[in-house]
Amino acid sequence: MEHLFERLTDAIQHATGYIYPNEAELHWNILIVIYPYITGLVAGAFILASLERVFNVKELQPTYRLSLLTALSFLLIAVVPLQVHLAHPERGYEMFTTPNPQSAMAMFGFVYLWYLMAVLLLEIWLDFRKDIIQWANESKGLKRLFYLVLTLGSKDVSEKAIEFDHKFGKLITIIGIPSAFLLHGYVGFIFGSVKANPWWSSVLMPIVFLFSAIVSGLALMLLVYMVSNWVRRKQNAMDCLDKLSSYLLYMLIIDFSLEALDFVHRLYESEESIHILSQLIGSKLFTSFFVLQLLVGTLIPFTFLTLTKLVRIGDTARKVLYFASGILIQIGIMSIRWNVVIGGQLFSKSLRGLTVYKIELFGMDGLFLPIAILIAPIFILIVVVKLLPPWPEAELSK
Repeated sequence: MEHLFERLTDAIQHATGYIYPNEAELHWNILIVIYPYITGLVAGAFILASLERVFNVKELQPTYRLSLLTALSFLLIAVVPLQVHLAHPERGYEMFTTPNPQSAMAMFGFVYLWYLMAVLLLEIWLDFRKDIIQWANESKGLKRLFYLVLTLGSKDVSEKAIEFDHKFGKLITIIGIPSAFLLHGYVGFIFGSVKANPWWSSVLMPIVFLFSAIVSGLALMLLVYMVSNWVRRKQNAMDCLDKLSSYLLYMLIIDFSLEALDFVHRLYESEESIHILSQLIGSKLFTSFFVLQLLVGTLIPFTFLTLTKLVRIGDTARKVLYFASGILIQIGIMSIRWNVVIGGQLFSKSLRGLTVYKIELFGMDGLFLPIAILIAPIFILIVVVKLLPPWPEAELSK
């Protein structure tokens, strides 16, 4: 209690203008920032997988299985920030067992379970089923037992059964595309439906969240594909990288256009909140908005990716520009999440004052915990990839 009082006192001292005492302490901290960031990575990775499965983009075939496993690894951690942020995390399971159609937050549990169980896990199982049966026959000991359990009693590897797996898997992917949109679009819907907050109250918020999610997922898979090949000492398929970077550039342009449209729309409306929002962007969010989101996370990677399309550059130089663009885009998307979640809480309901948010290093509100949560999916992916190799050479028997 004493520590909380000290933080509240410090926040009030750094506040400007007129704020109420209960506005000095932010209710949603950095854990809520990384929550939409992680779900966005999941949606973007799955959309990339659907490009090969549904739309027959053959150049992206080396990333198909890897995209599914990456989406699964991050989806398993997606609810952790929310669970940790709860005052009683042991009650978190109730979100999955008590439906409330009138609450967007309460319905998240069912959206999450639908996407995890009925879409992603089922599609992965159908795609790997033949290989799982083969690995169960060739393995020994605990590994053999593990693969036998994964077969779920199915041992039919006939041509007719494999064809059924492919057709049914394609149907699941088609269903999964709107499910992925719903998973992340609803996050933007939650913010956009808060009419009392002019920073969040925008009809474009769900759409902006969705396209920024696709951008972040494509950039993530660009990095994962390049790093995985580097670790395995394999050559990157340049046609795959070129095609992936092209889609990334297209989505980046659309995302930037939507954000610019939203910004211009706010300026044109010029509601009473425009003055406090201008102060917010020009002071508290100047670095995260103009420097990190616009310059580092959008304009520089846009320049890099455009350069690779307009100028003849060698393979090595293109790889460097692709990798740098992927890193910078992740910084930009994280800045977007920060600006929305934290920025939307930095001005008072009176629209006449600004508060401050400081991150500590340790504790539930500290910086180390979110970093650990962001790193966890990478270790999960390493384990999953070891158990279910997604590489193209593993698909030659199909």
